[in-house]
Amino acid sequence: MKALSIKEPWASMILRGEKTVEVRTWRTNYRGDILVCASAKPKTENSGNALCIVEIVDCRPMKKSDAKLSGGYFEPKSYSWVLENIRKIKKFPVKGKLSIFNVECVVECLK
Repeated sequence: MKALSIKEPWASMILRGEKTVEVRTWRTNYRGDILVCASAKPKTENSGNALCIVEIVDCRPMKKSDAKLSGGYFEPKSYSWVLENIRKIKKFPVKGKLSIFNVECVVECLK
Protein backbone atom coordinates (compact mmCIF):
# COMPACT_ATOMS: atom_id res chain seq x y z
CA MET A 1 0.00 0.00 0.00
CA LYS A 2 1.19 3.53 -0.72
CA ALA A 3 2.08 5.48 2.44
CA LEU A 4 3.06 8.98 3.48
CA SER A 5 4.85 10.13 6.66
CA ILE A 6 3.37 13.24 8.22
CA LYS A 7 4.68 15.03 11.31
CA GLU A 8 2.59 15.38 14.42
CA PRO A 9 0.25 16.97 15.29
CA TRP A 10 -0.86 17.07 11.63
CA ALA A 11 -1.12 13.29 11.17
CA SER A 12 -3.48 13.06 14.15
CA MET A 13 -5.48 16.01 12.83
CA ILE A 14 -6.02 14.09 9.59
CA LEU A 15 -7.11 11.06 11.62
CA ARG A 16 -9.71 13.19 13.45
CA GLY A 17 -10.94 14.79 10.20
CA GLU A 18 -9.72 18.25 11.25
CA LYS A 19 -7.23 18.48 8.37
CA THR A 20 -8.34 17.60 4.84
CA VAL A 21 -5.52 19.29 2.92
CA GLU A 22 -1.90 18.17 3.18
CA VAL A 23 0.62 20.84 2.15
CA ARG A 24 3.71 19.78 0.22
CA THR A 25 6.36 21.64 -1.77
CA TRP A 26 6.01 19.05 -4.54
CA ARG A 27 3.04 17.86 -6.52
CA THR A 28 1.88 14.31 -7.03
CA ASN A 29 0.00 12.66 -9.85
CA TYR A 30 -0.99 9.81 -7.52
CA ARG A 31 -4.72 9.54 -6.82
CA GLY A 32 -6.23 6.93 -4.54
CA ASP A 33 -5.81 5.42 -1.11
CA ILE A 34 -2.76 6.21 0.96
CA LEU A 35 -1.73 5.15 4.46
CA VAL A 36 -1.11 8.11 6.79
CA CYS A 37 1.85 7.45 9.10
CA ALA A 38 2.84 9.71 11.99
CA SER A 39 6.57 10.37 11.77
CA ALA A 40 8.80 9.29 14.66
CA LYS A 41 9.59 12.85 15.74
CA PRO A 42 8.34 14.70 17.61
CA LYS A 43 7.41 12.01 20.13
CA THR A 44 3.66 11.65 20.73
CA GLU A 45 1.40 8.71 21.49
CA ASN A 46 0.98 8.17 17.71
CA SER A 47 4.60 8.67 16.62
CA GLY A 48 5.98 5.96 14.36
CA ASN A 49 2.57 4.42 13.67
CA ALA A 50 0.18 4.12 10.74
CA LEU A 51 -3.04 5.88 11.78
CA CYS A 52 -5.55 5.89 8.95
CA ILE A 53 -6.19 5.50 5.26
CA VAL A 54 -7.27 8.50 3.21
CA GLU A 55 -7.95 9.04 -0.46
CA ILE A 56 -5.96 11.64 -2.38
CA VAL A 57 -8.52 13.10 -4.77
CA ASP A 58 -6.68 16.17 -6.05
CA CYS A 59 -3.36 18.00 -6.04
CA ARG A 60 -3.35 21.68 -6.95
CA PRO A 61 -1.40 24.86 -6.29
CA MET A 62 -2.18 26.03 -2.77
CA LYS A 63 -4.70 28.84 -2.32
CA LYS A 64 -5.12 31.03 0.77
CA SER A 65 -8.55 29.46 1.25
CA ASP A 66 -6.82 26.08 1.78
CA ALA A 67 -5.15 27.34 4.98
CA LYS A 68 -8.13 26.50 7.22
CA LEU A 69 -8.38 22.99 5.74
CA SER A 70 -4.64 22.41 6.22
CA GLY A 71 -4.58 23.11 9.95
CA GLY A 72 -3.99 26.85 9.63
CA TYR A 73 -0.94 26.57 7.41
CA PHE A 74 -0.42 28.60 4.21
CA GLU A 75 2.73 28.35 2.13
CA PRO A 76 2.82 30.20 -1.20
CA LYS A 77 4.22 28.17 -4.10
CA SER A 78 3.23 24.91 -2.36
CA TYR A 79 0.68 22.29 -3.33
CA SER A 80 -2.56 21.25 -1.65
CA TRP A 81 -3.16 17.53 -1.60
CA VAL A 82 -6.91 17.18 -1.11
CA LEU A 83 -7.84 14.28 1.20
CA GLU A 84 -11.22 12.57 1.48
CA ASN A 85 -12.71 9.32 2.75
CA ILE A 86 -10.78 9.09 6.04
CA ARG A 87 -10.83 5.59 7.49
CA LYS A 88 -9.47 4.94 10.97
CA ILE A 89 -7.41 1.75 11.28
CA LYS A 90 -5.93 -0.31 14.08
CA LYS A 91 -2.60 1.50 14.39
CA PHE A 92 0.64 -0.37 13.85
CA PRO A 93 4.33 0.62 13.72
CA VAL A 94 5.78 1.86 10.44
CA LYS A 95 9.28 3.10 9.72
CA GLY A 96 8.65 6.28 7.76
CA LYS A 97 10.46 7.45 4.64
CA LEU A 98 10.56 10.55 2.51
CA SER A 99 8.10 10.97 -0.34
CA ILE A 100 5.39 8.40 -1.06
CA PHE A 101 6.61 4.91 -0.14
CA ASN A 102 5.23 1.38 -0.07
CA VAL A 103 4.23 -0.55 3.05
CA GLU A 104 3.46 -4.25 2.97
CA CYS A 105 0.59 -4.67 5.39
CA VAL A 106 -2.82 -6.03 6.16
CA VAL A 107 -4.92 -3.19 7.51
CA GLU A 108 -7.81 -3.60 9.92
CA CYS A 109 -10.28 -0.73 9.52
CA LEU A 110 -12.15 0.30 12.65
CA LYS A 111 -15.79 1.32 12.74
